[in-house]
Amino acid sequence: MAIPVPEKRILDFEEMGFGMFIHWGLYSQLGKGEWVQHIHGIPKEEYVKLQDTFTASKFDGRKIAQIAKKGGAKYITLTTRHHEGFSLYDTKGLNTYDAPHSPAGRDLIRDFVDGCNAEGIVPFFYHTTLDWWHPEFNGDFKVYLQYLRDSVEILCSEYGKIGGLWFDGNWSKKDADWEEDALYAVIRKHQPEAIIVNNTGLSARGEAGNLQLDSVTFEQGRPEPMNREGMRKYFAAEMCHTMNAHWGHGAKDFNYKSLPHLIETLCSCRKVGANYLLNVGPDAEGEITTMQAALMEGIGDWIRSVGQSIYKAKPCGVVGTGKNFALRDGKKMYFYIHDLSVTGDNNVTVEGGAAGEKSFTGVKGTIKNLHWVDNDEALNFRQDENSFVMNATGYPYGTSLVVRVAEADIED
Repeated sequence: MAIPVPEKRILDFEEMGFGMFIHWGLYSQLGKGEWVQHIHGIPKEEYVKLQDTFTASKFDGRKIAQIAKKGGAKYITLTTRHHEGFSLYDTKGLNTYDAPHSPAGRDLIRDFVDGCNAEGIVPFFYHTTLDWWHPEFNGDFKVYLQYLRDSVEILCSEYGKIGGLWFDGNWSKKDADWEEDALYAVIRKHQPEAIIVNNTGLSARGEAGNLQLDSVTFEQGRPEPMNREGMRKYFAAEMCHTMNAHWGHGAKDFNYKSLPHLIETLCSCRKVGANYLLNVGPDAEGEITTMQAALMEGIGDWIRSVGQSIYKAKPCGVVGTGKNFALRDGKKMYFYIHDLSVTGDNNVTVEGGAAGEKSFTGVKGTIKNLHWVDNDEALNFRQDENSFVMNATGYPYGTSLVVRVAEADIED
């Protein structure tokens, strides 16, 4: 069966490759994650008092965009409203449970969008569909859905061009009629090129849905290859991932993933053509913490060391042994090699993987030359009709990239 032809906006989204997710709201003041109200059973009448202490004194959209840019992220998806029901934007009279009616006294989404635009980062808006605050979410559901659409219309009409909308919460009422067509029509009216995502959650990773959606979602773990044959539409894929154990700020959550783990996860996403959306949880005042900023910067340093193929190059049917894989962009092919050792005296090198021959199958075309991107070292290889084998040299002492990239010219 044929694979559908992707729309341009979906191709553009796939070529962004790497984005930064931001979970931030009233819950950040408690430092116990974004679900603290629900999991700790805080009564709504007590929880809403957090609005009275929400100052956002260190929230700086430009600085946030600079951190994303330094990390190599091409877009940022920010929680404009999470399940708590509090909005970071001016709800224009829909309610007063928003940032302008808090001590922050300003539209924080305006600040965010302006910062992204200044740094060349594409702003995306997360918006909850589940709402623990709105009285009609568990009452007159149609009234709530109109409120939801009115909220989304504000986001689509007040901030200029945006990259897309990222919804989350339909899994909370699996049998309900969410009137998705009407919601997505609001977006298409104002933002016809916006990417629309509706998170399927941990229980339905990679599941396709409404035809107005543009990407399937994978939450945590590693994404699976997409089989698009016979699909009614070409969907992109995106995996969202936490740096530690929570999406929102965890003041006592020290369980951070290592930089090598994050680099390998980014590679595992691109191996199957999925985007990687890596989350940070700013603190109570809206500042990205030192650890999170440092991990983002480390990923950016790695991208700058191995080249830009992580964005535009795509899966091409080439299969490597173990975690190794290849991507292709036009007449260039890129081989991603894991677990190489560092060369040097045994007394000073740390034990690692192994250099040597790395084999691949499915290479269509003739490889003309091959070199490491990071230092331009030419590499030996051999190729026949069934396989391609490269001699992957070890890292020169003083270097260890986690995943090393070799670039080849290929002739069909």
